[in-house]
Amino acid sequence: MLNYIKTARGLYNTAVVLICAAMPIVAPLIGQDFFIDVFARTMIWAIAAISLNLIMGYGGMISFGHAVYFGIGGYTVGILAFHGIESAYIQWPVGLLASALFALIFGIICLRTRGVYFIMITLAFAQMIYFLALSVEFYGSDDGLPIDARSDFGIPFFDLSDAMTFYYFIFAVMMGCLYLVHRIVNSRFGMVLRGSKSNDPRMRSIGYPTYGYKLTAFVIAGVMCGLSGILSANFEDFVSPDMIYWPRSGELIFMVVLGGMGTLFGPIGGSLLYWILAEILSNITEAWHLIFGPFLIIVILFASGGLEGVFKKFERSHE
Repeated sequence: MLNYIKTARGLYNTAVVLICAAMPIVAPLIGQDFFIDVFARTMIWAIAAISLNLIMGYGGMISFGHAVYFGIGGYTVGILAFHGIESAYIQWPVGLLASALFALIFGIICLRTRGVYFIMITLAFAQMIYFLALSVEFYGSDDGLPIDARSDFGIPFFDLSDAMTFYYFIFAVMMGCLYLVHRIVNSRFGMVLRGSKSNDPRMRSIGYPTYGYKLTAFVIAGVMCGLSGILSANFEDFVSPDMIYWPRSGELIFMVVLGGMGTLFGPIGGSLLYWILAEILSNITEAWHLIFGPFLIIVILFASGGLEGVFKKFERSHE
């Protein structure tokens, strides 16, 4: 029985990835072309959720300001494009470096706290950047900043203006981030990070400088989230302070929780579930959060491990 459950879990994860890969082909066949954009947006947010899962699911660092790196990456593209710099070889490295720098500064301070204090200080830093974006009228303030052209890689057959090229580029980046997290969490570095989540004092007592490990993971997650922000800015052709606002960080937490914290494919499944439900429910009523809220409560009460946790629960019961 245990083998059947593991096979079912593997098939579920494979199906999630295949749905993302096949949507540009399936959507026109069922007459729902808009699902291509829905899934592209979902995969962009899945990358951000994967980055949050690295520090929250494996490192126990619950950040309520993680979307700040999403906004930093996006605004870097928007600001450089505003000044006529459209080269991806400038926009992307600058965006990733800016995300890394802010993650390093925030991490050095935030990781000196724990528990609810860590949650609140990450929220405070994110709100600081949010109000900074609101106050800069030159870059649109709360009206946002339109982007006239997508990042230019200077390669004729690789043009982000082409919908299919951009879709599968997002898909490739998502799978690359998934593979990176897989390698990290199964390395000695990842073992220390996971051990720190379970019992940080014990890890420090046997000689592991867990602060440095957690800070490194925090920066990696910030850069990965910044990358998703860069993709979002190019996809939406628009950036705004709303990218940084605290509900965006809350949505990322929802995605990780729905899919399964501390699981590899959980953030992708959680992102798909969140955005598909949001798309369907928002077409029914503007107050769709009133429906989604109880659903989330039910998941937390009866399936606390999310979609992946359901399989894990059955696996444990049959060991």
